[in-house]
Amino acid sequence: MCLIAFAWQAHPDYPLILAANRDEYFARPAEPMHWWPDAPLLAGRDRTGGGTWLALTRSGRLAALTNYRDPTRHRPGAPSRGALVVAAALADSAPLAVLERLAERKDEYPPFNLLVIDRDEAAILESRTGRVAPIPPGLHVLSNALLNTPWPKAERARELLDAAIFPQPSHERLLALLTDRAHAPDELLPDTGIAPDWERALSAIFVQTPGYGTRCSTLVLRRADGVTEVEEITWNEAGEAAGSVRFSVTPSD
Repeated sequence: MCLIAFAWQAHPDYPLILAANRDEYFARPAEPMHWWPDAPLLAGRDRTGGGTWLALTRSGRLAALTNYRDPTRHRPGAPSRGALVVAAALADSAPLAVLERLAERKDEYPPFNLLVIDRDEAAILESRTGRVAPIPPGLHVLSNALLNTPWPKAERARELLDAAIFPQPSHERLLALLTDRAHAPDELLPDTGIAPDWERALSAIFVQTPGYGTRCSTLVLRRADGVTEVEEITWNEAGEAAGSVRFSVTPSD
């Protein structure tokens, strides 16, 4: 994922509301969200690395990952970070404990942020700094920097999330958040070591460039009774919806 905006224990009726976009090269093959036949996971699947970018389980655990943008730390031949999402989602331990164990392997991978949320706890591993920490209740945004770094796209996503979920979540407004294609003004763009035209293109919540862009958008709404409603929309290179799937996940131990 390249943008995850989420409300954790911030709404009286929905302990978790999450809206996320996965940005990737269109040439990299992937399967849309489905229940995996070889593991108890609801997730899309990267057919190159075999892992995923966001996964849920029937126990109520969610794991998701964003890359940390730092071209100086590109590591050709490194294992796929998608395997970390699978490992975190399938683990039996609480989120903090899981991430503390995975932090021991962080240097095997290019930089990443790994988010894990269950029914009781939300936590983050930021491999760039090695920080493992609980996430307090509230509205949060994770992009290709550390949690809640105030990049323009992150700040815009937080504002749109706030407007989309209160007083009650609006499906239309949440989708409008994920499909927002506005670019940040040049003077507000971060300097992450990539070309200015790429900084500009990637400053949009919904990214659309030749060959690379937002591949799918995911909505996760967990009600107070534990039932989680999930929707994923797949996008083609023209920025048009190419398919969608919906799931209702009833909690089980």
